[in-house]
Amino acid sequence: MGFDDKVDYPLGQKRPGLVSTPGGHLLDEVTLDSVRDGRIGAEDLRATPETLRRQSAIALAAGRPQLADNLARAAELANVPAETILDVYTALRPHRSSAEELEGWAVRLESEWDAPLTAAFVREAGVVYAKRGLLAAERAQV
Repeated sequence: MGFDDKVDYPLGQKRPGLVSTPGGHLLDEVTLDSVRDGRIGAEDLRATPETLRRQSAIALAAGRPQLADNLARAAELANVPAETILDVYTALRPHRSSAEELEGWAVRLESEWDAPLTAAFVREAGVVYAKRGLLAAERAQV
């Protein structure tokens, strides 16, 4: 039986077999006992790109396009190292990056992590920051 974005919500209840950890454990295997016994580690307590893409499809089918977009970007970033995500987050703070630096992040997101949606988001932020004077080069002189 295939995935149906209109009837399979919530995935964990209606289709638990479609939800697994990055290590391949099924949702019903994620228990406090399995964590205590060491069968499930911290790396298994994250969503997989597949689950996030399915949740994105469900959000879109429910008429929530912004949530769908956020979940689609999350799916792209699921395998990106946490340090890199923090670096991108820091770069996106107002007055932290120039237009060129944000474009550099967008290129890296596309080429190194196959994250075109997130790259587009970073580029869009760069355009908005330029219009609003929020790029690093436009920092007010104090």
